[in-house]
Amino acid sequence: MDSIGEQFIDQTKHSHLGPSDQSLGKPNPPIQLEFNETQPIIKLPKPSEIETDPVELRRIIEQRKSVRNYSAGALTIEQLSYLLWCTQGVKAVVQGITTLRNVPSAGARHAFETYLLINNVDGITPGLYRFLSLDHGLISISLDKYISDKVTKACYNQTFIKSSAVTFIWTAVPYRMNWRYGERGYRYLFLDAGHVCQNLYLSAESINCGACAIAAYSDDELNQILGLDGKEQFVIYLATVGMKG
Repeated sequence: MDSIGEQFIDQTKHSHLGPSDQSLGKPNPPIQLEFNETQPIIKLPKPSEIETDPVELRRIIEQRKSVRNYSAGALTIEQLSYLLWCTQGVKAVVQGITTLRNVPSAGARHAFETYLLINNVDGITPGLYRFLSLDHGLISISLDKYISDKVTKACYNQTFIKSSAVTFIWTAVPYRMNWRYGERGYRYLFLDAGHVCQNLYLSAESINCGACAIAAYSDDELNQILGLDGKEQFVIYLATVGMKG
């Protein structure tokens, strides 16, 4: 019998796909998940107003590496805004049904939501937040003083999570992708996660920060912490960021 991975590759081949929900005329899923609109939004500095030092792309690519040791320095809110803009910032909304962003995505489906475990960002209380890409702002999910411990435990006690300034937690909303591509869309989710994380590495390097991707975590435990069902939305990738020592 084929392994689970081999079955996944086989069953998501184009030859196994039926008509997509898009081709059947079903409505486009929302480009951003709902949130409590009575909840205050922490507005981030506008990307157009953030100044960064000029950098040479080749140097940034060559210097890029995973960094797990960070200084005690805090990120500024401008730096956080810049990193969010580079990874999931919305450049345009097209006909209310899709977005153009700073990372590639299959069919411009952009099926991710971004959560942040903030430990050390100037002006923001430590806790768990969600990034609202259409508003370029944050809403609070949990200010539990033990939330950093819980996320670290769910990531098999990779302690550099607690010493980072912020940990990016990307979640996938599969129907946003599968509406167009059916079951094959699951493949594209993981490809898109790589695009997003690489942008984080490069943008972090450009402001003298280090980043480290994390793929080792308890799916069920981390989904539970974020209040996700694990099917209609689930954690797909994480990465820490902090000031270099």
